[in-house]
Amino acid sequence: MIKAIFFDIDGTLASFKTHQIPLQTFVALKKLQEKGIKLFIATGRGKDGLFVLNDFPFDGYITLNGQYCYNAKEVIYALPIHSQDIKNILNEIKYKPFPCIFVEDKKMYINYHNEAVQIVQDSISTALPDINNLNRGLTYPIYQVIPYGITEDREKDILQLMPHCKQTRWHSLAIDIIPANGGKENGIREVLKYYQINPEETMAFGDGWNDVDMFEFCKIGIAMGNADDDVKKKANYITKDIDDDGIYHALKHFHIL
Repeated sequence: MIKAIFFDIDGTLASFKTHQIPLQTFVALKKLQEKGIKLFIATGRGKDGLFVLNDFPFDGYITLNGQYCYNAKEVIYALPIHSQDIKNILNEIKYKPFPCIFVEDKKMYINYHNEAVQIVQDSISTALPDINNLNRGLTYPIYQVIPYGITEDREKDILQLMPHCKQTRWHSLAIDIIPANGGKENGIREVLKYYQINPEETMAFGDGWNDVDMFEFCKIGIAMGNADDDVKKKANYITKDIDDDGIYHALKHFHIL
């Protein structure tokens, strides 16, 4: 019996074409809640990026790829990046600049904008982040770092400077850097402890590489039809595209609706 379902946002709940949640998906979410199934967001977005959900009352939110988890009552779990790793990437940016977002619990900011930043933000229908001094990260906990427009070789160099971290690429021009022991799986684990739900009673929907760990952790991992082929190989089931009511189709397939 499924008691909890976790949803990625971009390419899973929200269409890359319309930047909205399909109507049939909204209908499915309401029916799930009527059945008493708890619904959670599991996204790389931060709190300020959840506007695409149109205030739908999810039971909880696993944000920043699992680093900051909360519900309407309280913060359930928080895991910031090691302070030395933040110092190291700041030093790298100082001498070899590239645009980079620092994400706090309620605030995100970038050192400067360029074409790569514009392309990526447009793809997820999100405004350009505010420009601020990244040295603020020396004082406030940083839960996620997002470099833009870096090559794979540069990516490897940056990760060597951040030994307590790992990365996941969600766009050809952007990666998310998070704590090495973090990830959506880790966030889901903490949320399930809070709600006293067993992993065998869970299902997860996603379309990107940052969703693979939750596919492997949850009882049923479902890849959207628009997911990369390599991501689909990690899922238990492949549903239709988001724009073809993929979530509703999968829920019917597993007789949950």
